[in-house]
Amino acid sequence: MDFKLGRLNLNAVAQGVGGLVFGNENSSASEDSYVERLLDRISNGVLAEDRRAALTELQSVVAESHSAQLAFGAMGFPVLLGVLKEERDDVDMIRGSLETLVSALTPVDQNQALKSGVQPALMNSDLLSREEESISLLLSMLEEEDFYVRYYTLQLLTALLTHSQNRLQEAILSTPRGITRLIDMLMDREVIRNEALLLLTHLSREAEEIKKILVFEGAFEKIFSIIKEEGGSDGGVVVQDCLELLSNLLRKTPSNQILLRETVGFEPLISVLKLRISSYSFTKQKTVNLLGALEIINLLLTGGLDAEPGADTNRFANQTVLAQKRVLDCLLFLGVESQWVAVSVRCLALRCTGCLVARHSQNLDALASKVIGEEPHAEPALNSILRIILRTSSIHEFLAADYVFKCFCEKNPDGQSLLASTIISQPHSVTLTSPEEDFKTPFGSMLLKGLTVNENEGDLEICCRAASVLSYILQDNFHCKERVLKVAIEATMPSLGVPEPLLHRIVKYLALAASLRSKNADSKNPSPAGDSNIQPIILRLLVIWLADCPNAVQSFLDSRPHLTYLLELVSNNSETVWVRGLSAVILGECVLFNKAREGNTDAFMVVDAISQKIGLTSYFLKFDEMRKSLPFISSKPPQHHKPLERSNAASTTEIEDANEHDVTNQMHDEDPVVISVFDGQFISLINRLETDIRESIVDTFSHTKSKVTVIPAELEQKSGEKNEDYIKRLKAFVEKQCREMQDLLGRNATLAEDLAKTGGSSEHGPDQRAIGSRDRVQTETLTRDLHEAMQRIEMLKSEKEKIEAEASMYRNVAGKMESDLQSLSDAYNSLEQVNYRLESEVKALRNGGSEPHLDIEAIKSEAREEAQKESEAELNDLLVCLGQEQSKVEKLSAKLEELGEDVDALLEGIGDDAGLPDDGGDEEDD
Repeated sequence: MDFKLGRLNLNAVAQGVGGLVFGNENSSASEDSYVERLLDRISNGVLAEDRRAALTELQSVVAESHSAQLAFGAMGFPVLLGVLKEERDDVDMIRGSLETLVSALTPVDQNQALKSGVQPALMNSDLLSREEESISLLLSMLEEEDFYVRYYTLQLLTALLTHSQNRLQEAILSTPRGITRLIDMLMDREVIRNEALLLLTHLSREAEEIKKILVFEGAFEKIFSIIKEEGGSDGGVVVQDCLELLSNLLRKTPSNQILLRETVGFEPLISVLKLRISSYSFTKQKTVNLLGALEIINLLLTGGLDAEPGADTNRFANQTVLAQKRVLDCLLFLGVESQWVAVSVRCLALRCTGCLVARHSQNLDALASKVIGEEPHAEPALNSILRIILRTSSIHEFLAADYVFKCFCEKNPDGQSLLASTIISQPHSVTLTSPEEDFKTPFGSMLLKGLTVNENEGDLEICCRAASVLSYILQDNFHCKERVLKVAIEATMPSLGVPEPLLHRIVKYLALAASLRSKNADSKNPSPAGDSNIQPIILRLLVIWLADCPNAVQSFLDSRPHLTYLLELVSNNSETVWVRGLSAVILGECVLFNKAREGNTDAFMVVDAISQKIGLTSYFLKFDEMRKSLPFISSKPPQHHKPLERSNAASTTEIEDANEHDVTNQMHDEDPVVISVFDGQFISLINRLETDIRESIVDTFSHTKSKVTVIPAELEQKSGEKNEDYIKRLKAFVEKQCREMQDLLGRNATLAEDLAKTGGSSEHGPDQRAIGSRDRVQTETLTRDLHEAMQRIEMLKSEKEKIEAEASMYRNVAGKMESDLQSLSDAYNSLEQVNYRLESEVKALRNGGSEPHLDIEAIKSEAREEAQKESEAELNDLLVCLGQEQSKVEKLSAKLEELGEDVDALLEGIGDDAGLPDDGGDEEDD
């Protein structure tokens, strides 16, 4: 055989590692030697039976011994991989080798592993995945006909995937037909199919390319075929594995969603949600299967948390197709009609209902017109969902049903108006009726009953839930706000007074909730009910109702105790950050949207009350405190179930009990109800309102309330005072008052702006504030003086640059003039030379006597006169120009001296440059 041990040096290495890890060098050394002998018999044995027996013994010892696994990892992989490669015809050897490799990668004796800190199974997985062509060799084993060879190969690949996922994924992708071989295993015998299903589920969790290849290889068809074969939602854990694999293939992969929608369709998935009449009894596994199918529906309707560009279009298409396949009926049956279904299933079905209709006009109309149940108990679906909100004892079911109304009312003014139109004044105070009577109760009447309940703690929680629904109806809808504002609650007895506006009743419940909360805090046995959530929800309703609705603000301020109570909430440090912050927002709305011109309810009165009872500094701090706490809520994604896996499916049926227990133990800022109150849309509204409120309060605080000036009595005309003197004295007084008023208003505006921007600090005393004011005035004065000085310096710099530019231009002109003068001088010298040459020629002619006598002196005199005239004309022009330029230079020099510049230094180079040619000429003359 070619793969012999041949005195492996790894023996010594394994012995050393075993002795170091386990502390018993003799014991580990003996096991290492035993493993080495078995490997030697496998690789060098002559008899086939002896080699098979050695392989069986090796598998047994590796499956049971921690140290044997470690020793095998050090020297056994080359031997067994050689068997798989060279002895494909010996089925028994192939089976034994694969089973031994599975045992080497399966953890044993966890206590020993934790004690020693070494995990042989993990180390062996890493070693095997690093062996060259090991993964491709294992994938080729899937084509063998022997059942156990394929079975052990799938188990081995699953173990490798658990410990070396990335390396295995890369190897499978690089192996030709690697994914195809795995997909083919789904059509194999049941045991192999289930193992292949588990392997593909692990393989498809994060690998984007593998998910796409699986889909193109027909994974959807095979998955739904298995689900149908196993009985749908009534099936066992195999259906759960199929749904988990399907969820992995669709998550964060819009292309796979499109392919499913346009090829196989959504009908096989929806069929899982359809319950058989004879199977209304629910087992734990059936609950898990339904949750798995609902999670996939939710995934298709939301697009996942990390949606790619174009995901909205894909989500809208999924909403349309799912609605066409009547998934709404299944969702309403599971979430509303089937009260025997586990709470976790009902909650997820309701959330899917909300996602199905969100911003989809056709689906919104379908839900609005949907009627569930049979006569005489048939009623609109929205009525049934509202009843769940008002009556359920599960916080999570309340939040899920509340989410349906949130999605129904968002960007749906027609739906909001439809619901608001059913809210009408009641002839007398009513209480909740029995469920049988509720079937004939209109939506608005049922909601109004929830809003006008008795004044005990349980009923206040019902009121708070109804208020949450009402806030969605009023969100960003002015007409609905005005309509509901007219709703009044009749007194129990006519003698007790006039009808009470619904807005006033809600504020009354807000005060009752605070008193009940304080009683519970002082009680030895505090109530476990969600009384701490009543105030935030009612305050959210008031914030939404008063926003952009002056009539609602006026109605709110018509009752003086409302403002007083809000001031107490804002200044009460025992209240939560949410209560103080939202109360501050409502106070700000009473200023921002207050249209009253005068009286005890105008904006000036509200600002004065805030300034006196709270202080602007402390008031603006409430916004800052709430804003600092908002980011961690707004950054959290919507709460969904974790993807169902075998590891967490066992506790799924108890999820509602665990969740309800968790809610009572959570910190208030992590309460799911509080998180639902501060959703993204509401946070955006608060941020917008905060900016406008700060500006409005600053503007109000910076102006006087009255526009009429009352003249003091001492300004009346004195007896005997002339009209001219009286007019002068009156005018002087008015001017003085105007100056003082403008100064006070300026200071007031500056102070208000500082408070609005910084929030101030309420810890400083009056003396410190006075010192701070004086310092601020001094600082402002110095700043103003510095600004004026900087402006003067900039102006002088500008003038200096302008003068320097003009001086440079004149220097250039002077240089040009000097150059012209030099050229003229050169021309004159040239004429002198010509004249000298002519005189020399004349003398030569005279001496020779061969030419006739010419009047040389006359010619010379004429030429000299002509040249002199031309030269004098040019010199005169030049002197005139130079005189003009000299005058300008003198003026500029005087200006530069005023600015502090050294004129001699600026003009120093001009005279020197001009003088150089003349000096040279003098030397030549000499």
